[in-house]
Amino acid sequence: MKIFHISDLHLGKRLNEFSLLEDQRHILREILLLAESRRPDLLILAGDLYDKSIPAVEAVSMLDDFLSAFVRLGIPVCAISGNHDSPDRIDFGSRIFARSGVYLSCVYQGRLVQADFQDAYGPVHVFLLPFVRPADVRPFFPDRKIDGYPAAMEAALSSPLPDPAERNLLVTHQFVLGASRCDSEEVNIGGTDGVPADLFRAYDYVALGHLHAPQAVGRAELRYSGSPLKYSFSEASQTKSVTEVVLEEKGSVRISELPLRPLRDLKRIRGRFEELSQKCFYDGTEFRECYLDITLTDEQDVPDALQKLRLIYPYIMHLGYDNRRTRQTGRPELPESEEELPAEELIREFYRQQNGQELTSEQAALLAEILEETEAEP
Repeated sequence: MKIFHISDLHLGKRLNEFSLLEDQRHILREILLLAESRRPDLLILAGDLYDKSIPAVEAVSMLDDFLSAFVRLGIPVCAISGNHDSPDRIDFGSRIFARSGVYLSCVYQGRLVQADFQDAYGPVHVFLLPFVRPADVRPFFPDRKIDGYPAAMEAALSSPLPDPAERNLLVTHQFVLGASRCDSEEVNIGGTDGVPADLFRAYDYVALGHLHAPQAVGRAELRYSGSPLKYSFSEASQTKSVTEVVLEEKGSVRISELPLRPLRDLKRIRGRFEELSQKCFYDGTEFRECYLDITLTDEQDVPDALQKLRLIYPYIMHLGYDNRRTRQTGRPELPESEEELPAEELIREFYRQQNGQELTSEQAALLAEILEETEAEP
């Protein structure tokens, strides 16, 4: 049985005020093209289908088109809700969807939802567990002490228990201890939402969602597929992919990554303003069509640098500086007698402590002109 495992679509997401709808539509087409060529027997969506609990109309339409395409291909879908989703909204119509081969588990009801499939080696049981908090699980297990995420997960996985003689898959959306996080993910202080990997030992493969970096945790079969797009600059060096899982006889699981090509990549570049403003290539790579985090290394701030560079790189998301001023720690301190100093001297001293150097003659002349105009105002 061949399975596509993806998660964390975050449809409708905006990043640094840029809408990613066009990028998401492109990457869903990429996944669909892979499905048409590789012909998986099942698609798994491991949560965070949307970026917000009340998604935009365009995001809902995009997911509908995506799932409908898999139905037309005759490929069943197993999907769960994540912590960004509204379980009740996604769960609407789930019994109708199941008739078309789309199995949803969005609202936890005290038991894992089970979808059963068959291949040449026998039955395959897929258990679906949406994102749950201890408060979601506690009402269904009044005799258990559920005081945190590990206890909640242990209770939720107890009903029903998988048959150890057969092949069992789990789809869930949680943070497993030992995994690496990215800046774009919701984080509980101190990792209190973490659950131990050992809780999932009964399953031949665990399709995880929630973390955006593709990675295995503890064993190869306990895996985050990662998000199909980069949703923070901490992910700039990652290669996004679809995880392809091939189940053969009990105990035989083959896992591979199928790389995805984004419409616009997310990159970090750095250099002097003059250098970056004279070319759209950097280290041999074309960056005009990338979302960029640019770091300028000029010692002097460049007026209107962002607007000027956007004429070359239209998708700049962030611009900052790395120089002597920004590397200084702590707040600049003004003299104790600051009230008695002339305004020009205060500004000169502030600039000196911020930048580790004096004003240039041009800057000093501009400062004097501004102060003169200010004093002349009524």
